[in-house]
Amino acid sequence: MKKLPINKSILKKIVDEDCCYVDKTIFIKQMLDAGDGYWFLSRPRRFGKSLLLDTIRSAFAGEKELFKGLYLEKNWDWTVAYPIVNISFGNGTQRCLDEFNCTVNDILNQNARKYDLTLESTSLPYRFRELLEKLNQKFNLGVVVLVDEYDKPLLDNLTQDVAGEMREGLSSFYSVLKDADRYLKFVFLTGVSKFSKTSIFSKLNNLTDISLKPDYADICGYTQHDLETVFKDYLKNLDLKKIKAWYDGYNFLGNNLYNPYDVLLYLDNKVFKSYWFETGTPSSLVNGSL
Repeated sequence: MKKLPINKSILKKIVDEDCCYVDKTIFIKQMLDAGDGYWFLSRPRRFGKSLLLDTIRSAFAGEKELFKGLYLEKNWDWTVAYPIVNISFGNGTQRCLDEFNCTVNDILNQNARKYDLTLESTSLPYRFRELLEKLNQKFNLGVVVLVDEYDKPLLDNLTQDVAGEMREGLSSFYSVLKDADRYLKFVFLTGVSKFSKTSIFSKLNNLTDISLKPDYADICGYTQHDLETVFKDYLKNLDLKKIKAWYDGYNFLGNNLYNPYDVLLYLDNKVFKSYWFETGTPSSLVNGSL
C-alpha cells in the first residue's frame, strides 16, 4: 500500500517514497496551451500550492522519470529543460524592509549560483532583471519563474507600521516581471491572499488570475473522486459520510473539495479533528487585519 504524503511538497520525494499522489498535471498543460505566460493562484494554507509549484518546476526541468503514469507523461515536450527561478517567502519572517531586501538578495544569489552566474547590479529589481536576462542568454530559452507565498512578507506585517514599505518593496520587485517579458517562458505566483491590482500588483497588470476560474477550480485540493480512488486502500471500514461532513465543502466555483491536510492526517490518525484550523489558520484572519 502506498504511503500517505503527509507534509510532503516535493514531487521527487513523493515518487521516491512511493506515496499516494493526486494527479493535477493536466492543469499544467492547460495553462501552457492557453498561451498566457503569467499566472496567479490564491488558495488557503496547506492546500497543496507548494506541491503544485514543485510539480510545475519538475515538468519544465524535464524530469520525465517523475511523471510515470501521470497525465503529463505523454502530453509534454520532454526534450527541453528550461532555466527556472524559484522564489519562496515561506521560510522565516521579515519584520522590516532591510530584512526583506536581504532575503530577496539571498534568493537571487542562490538562483544565480545554481546556474554558475554572477550578478553585478546592486539594486534588487535590477539584480532580478539581470538574472532573468543572463539565464535567457545562457540557455537561449525563456525563463520559468515560480513564486511561492508571494504575499507572506506583507501578511506578516499587516498590523505594523512597516506594512506600507513592504507593499512598495514587493510591488517594485514583482514589477520586473512585466518589463522582462522577452526573457520569460512561464510565470506562476501563489499565495493565500488576493491583493487588488492597486497594491502589490499595480505594475504587474498582465497576470491571469485563476483563483476563481471554474476551469481551474480543482487545481488544488481533493475531489470526491480523488478521495475514493487514490486513497481507496485507506478508506476500508471508514465512514465516508462522516469524512465528507468534516472535511468536504471548499469550493472555488467548481467541485466541492476536501482540504488535503485534513484528509491526510485523518487517514493517518483515524481521529476526527480540525487539523487545518489548528495549524493553517492565517493570523491575519483571526486578528481581523484582512
